[in-house]
Amino acid sequence: MINSTQVSYFKLGAYFDIGVFKYLYFMIVMSLYMLIVCANVLLIVVICMNRSLHEPMYLFLCSLFVNELLGSTGLFPFLLVQILSDIHTVSASLCFLQIFSVHFYGHVEFFTLGVMSYDRYLAICYPLQYHTRMTSNKVAVLIASVWLYSVLHIVVMMSLSVPLQLCGNMIQKVYCDNYSIVKLACFDTTVNNIHGLVYMFTVIFALIILIIYSYMRILKVCYSGSKQTRQKAVSTCTPHLLSLLNFSFGAFFEIVQGRFNMNSLPIMLRIFLSLYWLTCQPLFNPVMYGLNMSKIRNLLLEPDSCYQNNHHWTPR
Repeated sequence: MINSTQVSYFKLGAYFDIGVFKYLYFMIVMSLYMLIVCANVLLIVVICMNRSLHEPMYLFLCSLFVNELLGSTGLFPFLLVQILSDIHTVSASLCFLQIFSVHFYGHVEFFTLGVMSYDRYLAICYPLQYHTRMTSNKVAVLIASVWLYSVLHIVVMMSLSVPLQLCGNMIQKVYCDNYSIVKLACFDTTVNNIHGLVYMFTVIFALIILIIYSYMRILKVCYSGSKQTRQKAVSTCTPHLLSLLNFSFGAFFEIVQGRFNMNSLPIMLRIFLSLYWLTCQPLFNPVMYGLNMSKIRNLLLEPDSCYQNNHHWTPR
């Protein structure tokens, strides 16, 4: 029996010997990380530097891109070190730090996507009242609430996990996550399970209901509205829906893999599915929004017009 405060390191059991191919994997992961950083930083700069993009939807996107940068940084440097290492261990303090960053990323991502669905609902269902209902102050409050509540939730979650008495230090993944630590506990983890269930049935389900309600109302307006309304709904909602489905797909496989025995699947497939929601979403969103949002696309393709907009902008 070992108390988690006395564990000096954890072993990561999902790694396997890849021989000389580790340098190839290192270059692939490094390239992917650099692509994610460049794409997200580029769109953050474009949104921040252009006043024409200082609208609720783009401010929510900026929050999303910043979160994806933080989430990727909590994972990729760690993966790069582990790929080159022959001994796949991580110190207890670094493991819990990674748990905080990974779960914080997932929480902020899902809640921001939920808030964005509410924003699209207001923009399409109440276009004339949109700017009075979604003011700059309200946008700031929503973004701050998402980030502050995420910190609070992760702190509570980890305050229940860190003191657990552990009977081992082997984590069957390529990175640290909270449920893997809970599964190592020697004694009853009822409190942890109750916290997880209460959180799921109150917060997560409430957010899912908000998203479903928002899109049901949007669909109703589309069916009864004009062709222009339908085109606006499709152009603004498609990237958000695809992003939401992509994140939900990755999160679903992460949850299933953590709670059920997936040893029948090839190890490479298990690793891919466990990393999907942490790697594909930060790359998918900048590409999807950058290509589909006409304002962002035009500013990226026409930097001269971007410069002119900044110097000849008049308030609306």
